[in-house]
Formats: sequence, C-alpha cells, structure tokens
Amino acid sequence: MPSILDVQGLSKSFGAIHVADDVSFAVAEGEILGVIGPNGAGKTTLFGMLSGHIPPSAGRVLFRGRDVTELPPQDRARLGVARTYQVPRPFGQMTVFDNLRVAATFAAGLKPAEAVDWVERSLGITGLSRYADVLAGRLPLLVRKRHELARALAMKPKLLLIDEVAAGLTEHELSDFIELIRRIRKMGITIIWIEHVMKTMLTATDRLLVLAGGKALALGVPAEVINMPEVKRVYFGN
Repeated sequence: MPSILDVQGLSKSFGAIHVADDVSFAVAEGEILGVIGPNGAGKTTLFGMLSGHIPPSAGRVLFRGRDVTELPPQDRARLGVARTYQVPRPFGQMTVFDNLRVAATFAAGLKPAEAVDWVERSLGITGLSRYADVLAGRLPLLVRKRHELARALAMKPKLLLIDEVAAGLTEHELSDFIELIRRIRKMGITIIWIEHVMKTMLTATDRLLVLAGGKALALGVPAEVINMPEVKRVYFGN
C-alpha cells in the first residue's frame, strides 16, 4: 500500500532538551499505527509536529507525497489531517452539534448543507446523536472524550491522530471504543493512535511504534514489538 504519511528525520529541541530525535517512519493508507512510550517519550510532541502545531527543529513531514513541514494547522486540516487532545477542548458554551458543525465548515470546508449531513453522520457513528443539543461544557468526562473524537471526525480527515482518548474507560466501554475505531478505519481513514491502555494497542493496531527519550525505539507487529527486551526494559521497567 502507498504511504499516506512519511516522517523523515523529525527532531525537536527546546534549548538543550531533545524531545524528538531523528524520528523516521511511514504510515500506509488505511493503517492503524499505535504509538506507545513512557511519559516524556515525545509522543504528544510528535503529534504536534504532524498536525502543524509545533514546528520541528529538523526533518520533514510528507502527507500524501506533499511536503507539509511548514504548513500551519489550518492548512493541514484542509488537506485532511485531524487530531484529538488528551484533555478535551470543546467550545463549552456551544452545543455538541454546533461544535461539530464548526469543524465541518471551517476545517473540512464543507458547504452548509453538506456540513449538516456530515455532522449528523459523525454523531451517529460515534453514538452521540442523543447529545446533539447538549452544551459541550456540560458533558460527562467520558462522553466529552467521545465528543473530542467526533469533532475530529467532523473535519472529514484522511489521517486521524488520536491522543489517549481511551484512558478511564471501563472494560465494556473500551471494547466499544475499539469497535468504533475499526469502523472509522473502514471509512477509509488512516489512524495514528497514542495510548497507554495496552489492550487497545495489541488488539486494534496493525503496527506499533515505540518512542523512548525522543527516539524511535522499535516499529513492527504489536505482539512482537511488545516482547522485545529493550521495549520491556524501557516501557515496563523490566
């Protein structure tokens, strides 16, 4: 399969602190790539560089063959790159429906009627239709996390960056969420997913990227990667 994303020697330093150090990998169209690593490994910084919120110190980001390294977030969103955040960031005084409509209109660039249709579909896919008229700031935390995913989906992405939205879910909720991610993939959306909940990484991803100290430590089949001695030492402390 052709690559939708090529990351080439991506690095980021804040003074003497190297948060990302020569990270390179490619993601195939339709793939779910999991990203794990201990706290401070550079995972969220990586997402910031992929989405355009953090400029890299070195390296390149190619999206569908185009160099987007210098493009700001809004331009990448129009090309089809969307992300979620660990801490949900809704417009609290707007309804769930209107939060998604803003994303569909201004990020995806859909016309009003198209935006409404896509928002309704996004709400249905994520199981949030009954919350459409609720103010986003009044949503319970776990529903707010699902809303964060729905809002990113409303941007009509080709590449979806998911940052730890499964934390705090019960076993049943986690299984439902994994099925939701699989449904999104079947829509033709490529996914990169940061998560600490290992069940999601082992059962819902095609490959696993391990970051440690800002470097790419391992990349491959999840069951094989998680059993590598170096990964166990860095990630599990063994």
